[in-house]
Amino acid sequence: MTSHSPFRVVCLAGPSDSGKTTLVEELIPRLIDDDTSVGTVKSIHHDIEIDTPGTDTHRHRTAGAETVVGITPELTFDISSQGKRNPPEPPASFASLLEDDPEQQALAATLARLERRGYDIVLVEGFTEAPLPTILVGDRSPDAVGGPVIGRREDGLEALITSVQALEDVRDTS
Repeated sequence: MTSHSPFRVVCLAGPSDSGKTTLVEELIPRLIDDDTSVGTVKSIHHDIEIDTPGTDTHRHRTAGAETVVGITPELTFDISSQGKRNPPEPPASFASLLEDDPEQQALAATLARLERRGYDIVLVEGFTEAPLPTILVGDRSPDAVGGPVIGRREDGLEALITSVQALEDVRDTS
């Protein structure tokens, strides 16, 4: 993970069951190389329980821990109480995403966290209204997204990879 490379972010927007997740699965291995790391963010529109009730991490969280980190032999995960309803304050370097909208603020704070962890590219599934470069999947209209459209699923994988790799840094560096 290189710290001098641009931090590129692209949204994938489309109706449910239009193939967004499949496209993410196709893009990830093609974007990863020795110098490029890829992370993803998925917008979930309903509450789900991602931590099994009764486990130690669940007990830590329900006891009031703001963030719980679990480290297994193969995975590390963190659970924070700051979701779309109560997002943390994002840094000023992501000012273009700072609207008076908790969902946008949650996304900006998450992108800032991934940028600090050294990711080069982040694919965002959902967050259709974010003012970020967007790939349209299915019959989504360009007018229905908040950012500039950089491609459509039907453009083909090679064209989409080229568009993602050509993106400018999402951070406000001025």
